[in-house]
Amino acid sequence: MGSLRSLSSSCWTLLVGRKILACVASVPYRSYHPSDQPTIDAVEDGIAQPEVQKHFVLKTPKGTHDVHPKQMAIRERVLSTVVNCFKRHGAETIDTPVFELKETLTGKYGEDSKLIYDLKDQGGELLSLRYDLTVPFARFLAMNKITNMKRYHIGKVYRRDKPARGRYREFYQCDFDIAGHHDPMIPDAECLKILHEILTELELGNFRIKVNDRRLLIGILTVCGVPEAKFRTVCTSIDKLDKIPWDSVRRELIEDKELEAETVEQIGKYIRLNGGLPLLEHLWDDPKLSQNNLAMEGLRDLKLLNKYSEIFGVTDKIVYDLGLARGLDYYTGVIYEAVLLQNPGGPHVRQNGHSEEYGSVAGGGRYDGLVGMFDPKDRAVPCVGLSIGIERMFMLLEKKYKNSKEKIQTTDTQVLVVSAQKKFLEEKMKLIAALWNSGIRAEMFYKENPKFLSQLHYCEERGIPLVVIVGEQELQAGVVKLRIVTTREEVSVSKENVIEEIRKLTSHQCLDVTS
Repeated sequence: MGSLRSLSSSCWTLLVGRKILACVASVPYRSYHPSDQPTIDAVEDGIAQPEVQKHFVLKTPKGTHDVHPKQMAIRERVLSTVVNCFKRHGAETIDTPVFELKETLTGKYGEDSKLIYDLKDQGGELLSLRYDLTVPFARFLAMNKITNMKRYHIGKVYRRDKPARGRYREFYQCDFDIAGHHDPMIPDAECLKILHEILTELELGNFRIKVNDRRLLIGILTVCGVPEAKFRTVCTSIDKLDKIPWDSVRRELIEDKELEAETVEQIGKYIRLNGGLPLLEHLWDDPKLSQNNLAMEGLRDLKLLNKYSEIFGVTDKIVYDLGLARGLDYYTGVIYEAVLLQNPGGPHVRQNGHSEEYGSVAGGGRYDGLVGMFDPKDRAVPCVGLSIGIERMFMLLEKKYKNSKEKIQTTDTQVLVVSAQKKFLEEKMKLIAALWNSGIRAEMFYKENPKFLSQLHYCEERGIPLVVIVGEQELQAGVVKLRIVTTREEVSVSKENVIEEIRKLTSHQCLDVTS
């Protein structure tokens, strides 16, 4: 031991350093920081500090996910369908910042305000990530003094929600809104028509559009004896009816919201009703509701909405559901929600009080007072709109394509330029340059001598419909071979006519790469 004490500090440093190097060499890759290593001073004091190892796990943040090429291809199909529909109805598009001033979002979402992501203050402004696209749109209208607009907006929104299957903390929304003073229920009926068109075109299976009116709901609560101060919190409980049975909602209203049992029973008699136009007629004659002006206003508009919806041909999917509440504070009139009645990739998965539903995929309504909240003179701009949550649609369509074993083309490539022998790299490069210059989407392997079968297999996997084959015999004859991947038919074409022939073939139905 005496001989060890006599070692110089430089020797101690060398010995300990070798030990640390040996430890590092024996473990998998991890992230290290210089402060994790024993310092020279600590070693000279005879104290070797314990090694701190930081495990670095590669993953996305909780509630987020990466999207792979095949998933992106499905996403683009959905977005294309949605955008085409929005444009067909005359909407123009805008974009807004992904974060807003915190005060812009505060007080607009009721109990869901706790789900807003606040950002750390780094410049004197308190900021929050946008919760939806509706409030930023209202701020945009007020700030730019716009009183008439039909717009669509597709962008990511953020919520500190509990992640679940099909529910993320970062996700896309597709919004369509009509702002301006118009005759009652005409824009509202168009929004229902848009929902009907999109869900029909996406072929997600049977669906239902549930419709209610916040004025009717407030009227029901009033005639049932609910204090005005509890309207908001009671609506939040009612909004859970599509997720939990009435008995659970009833218990919550009595135990948590402290309503009288008799009041809750009266509420239940109304909010569990659903149906078509006959339901609206029945409510119109209801002795209690007929004495409430707000409820009558809501019913009057719903009857008019039904008339216009019938003209648009969408009443086959509409159900008037008095249990629909839509928890957001800014709704003032008609509200609606689209739900799938079946899972395209499997059986029904949810049973509520009325029918089996897979889940909500879109919602919206009228919010006539939101823009006025941002205007210094409280000038209102009536608005109505819809928001489509396409993440769940992606998931459903992905499962649908998987079950159907349909090939998903992840690129728009029309042609792969290949060769079966060596020494044709330059010829392929000249040919593909000519294709690119003519606007044809083409690829080639970045090798001088790729395997011929590997190139054909690549086409089949990627769904590329055509192959252009460059070979010695073809070059001597001044032609190339065109091969249709799905049918394996081949035809020789002169180099001068190859572009014209490719265009002809790629526009032909025989090149359906999903067959």
